[in-house]
Amino acid sequence: MAAAKAASAALKPEMEEKPAAGSWLSRLKSGLSRTGQNFTNLFVNVKVDEDLFEELETALIMSDASVDATNTLLSALRARVRQERIEDGARVKEVLRELLADHLRPLEKPFELDRASPLVVMIAGVNGAGKTTSIGKLARAFQAQGSSVLLAAGDTFRAAAREQLVEWGQRNNVAVIAQSEGGDPAAVAFDAIQAGRARGMGVVMIDTAGRLPTQLHLMAELKKIRKVIAKTDEQAPHEVLLVVDGNTGQNALAQIKAFDEALGLTGLVVTKLDGTAKGGILAAVASGAQGVRPVPVYWIGVGEGIDDLQPFVASEFAGAVFGDQ
Repeated sequence: MAAAKAASAALKPEMEEKPAAGSWLSRLKSGLSRTGQNFTNLFVNVKVDEDLFEELETALIMSDASVDATNTLLSALRARVRQERIEDGARVKEVLRELLADHLRPLEKPFELDRASPLVVMIAGVNGAGKTTSIGKLARAFQAQGSSVLLAAGDTFRAAAREQLVEWGQRNNVAVIAQSEGGDPAAVAFDAIQAGRARGMGVVMIDTAGRLPTQLHLMAELKKIRKVIAKTDEQAPHEVLLVVDGNTGQNALAQIKAFDEALGLTGLVVTKLDGTAKGGILAAVASGAQGVRPVPVYWIGVGEGIDDLQPFVASEFAGAVFGDQ
């Protein structure tokens, strides 16, 4: 019990509502500043020749864009340079930014709330990705759009997970359905959906225990939760989201593939793009690198503030990757 209280206390600073430093776009650009600066430096007083393309290839791969995405982008860039007879480095950068935005645009998809009553959203992810915190932020965002929200504390495996979700519920004035630690997470999900339906809630979000794809018994538990949810409504869960830490680079691809195969993902939430994240991982997802299905990216996060989780917009993201002003 003492360990759980200590863990809960350690989580509280993470949940403080911090003032935003500048606009959302400026925070996104700041989060991806290392990658942005790398690309900006390449286009200063540069000759548009094969050496530039080789440097761009290295920079893209180092940004976690994957070989597949890099080849796709550079092939298109070479064609545009030839077609338009581009000799100015700044124009090359502009075209590459446009190409990246086009490459990422298939991942851009609005999240529609009014499709079911309640809309059942199951959320998964590995420990440390920011899963439970993202649920709290999404609850606030859904409320701002006029939807009522109910949370289910389905992470009965991790100490203090329930307490963390309850704190988010209190901050947002949202009820949380929970059982004691070690309870059956599938039962929590079932009870939450029944309660959401009885109370006329707009959204029921179900937290699940963080686990690695290699933890087969826990992945089996996730499948069980999904199966039990479907018993309440054959269309549910209406969304299965994976929260991915943007700092994990190529490891994120393995996570997406494993969770997608187990659950059939409908969307991603990419967090922590305010640290050492390179940003190129989204290009890798869009290209289907390592056999990953290009799953839509609903939201990206750049910080711990309540408003630091925003819808993914391909053009904005591409501009931040290339350090646009």
